[in-house]
Amino acid sequence: MPAKVVVVGSLNMDLVTRAQRLPRAGETLIGESFATVSGGKGANQAVASARLGAQVSMIGCVGEDAYGGQLRAALLAEQIDCQALTSVEGASGVALIVVDDNSQNAIVIVAGANGLLTPGVVAGFDAVLAAADVVICQLEVPMLTVGYVLKRGRALGKTVILNPAPATGPLPADWYSSIDYLIPNESEASALSGLPVDSLESAELAARRLIAAGAGKVIITLGALGSLFANGQSVEHFPAPKVKSVDTTAAGDTFVGGFAAALASGKSEAEAIRFGQVAAALSVTRAGAQPSIPFLSDVQAFNAS
Repeated sequence: MPAKVVVVGSLNMDLVTRAQRLPRAGETLIGESFATVSGGKGANQAVASARLGAQVSMIGCVGEDAYGGQLRAALLAEQIDCQALTSVEGASGVALIVVDDNSQNAIVIVAGANGLLTPGVVAGFDAVLAAADVVICQLEVPMLTVGYVLKRGRALGKTVILNPAPATGPLPADWYSSIDYLIPNESEASALSGLPVDSLESAELAARRLIAAGAGKVIITLGALGSLFANGQSVEHFPAPKVKSVDTTAAGDTFVGGFAAALASGKSEAEAIRFGQVAAALSVTRAGAQPSIPFLSDVQAFNAS
């Protein structure tokens, strides 16, 4: 039986346009392409975990609109358990994404149904949480709900992962003791720690501050620089695999999902980080969010090459 990963989080329909560059304030640009793609950080991480070897359940909300049906169907197509995916009145979440020719993106999120994922909704699916080995949260659903899930996951003895994205400032102090692995990127680590993060040295300082705040272990993803792992006793840098980047959308989600799947399957922390990095590197060689997420066989082939 594959390891059990439960993702509590967001589902968005991504409305993606490509342009030569990102627009400046007040500017109108001519785009090069447009697509609607299933996304949302929660759903992306669920798909990544499923494609990379884990048995996955999703706890979240979608609207009773056309996007809601499409988002549910996309997860079911990945063999993800959707018994805890609740349909609510109104619109599903959407993300407006612009990707430039350098593979950088700018994103605006409208929460929609994601804003209706309350602690009460999650509590109704406590059996799903109880069946997990690993529980993953992000910050695209209400903060009260995230705090509830972190603490409930800890009380149930699960491995708890928080991807603090999007982050605009420090986390509630009482969350840290419930987090086994805090996984921010550079900008998120900066927002959480109050320190600039633009190098390995500054990432180490930020990681040490987050450990001091109470996080169990911290992994800061640094794009082409790889990732930095801190556990309170030591800090280790993991260089990124070398690939040609096309679109960085969902790279962080792919890392989180891959790391969780590998960890839940019994791999060591170092093995799980490297596994997540290869999966994330493969994802940036393809366009889109969920369409770019690789399968376990892709990672195995890359490692064998």
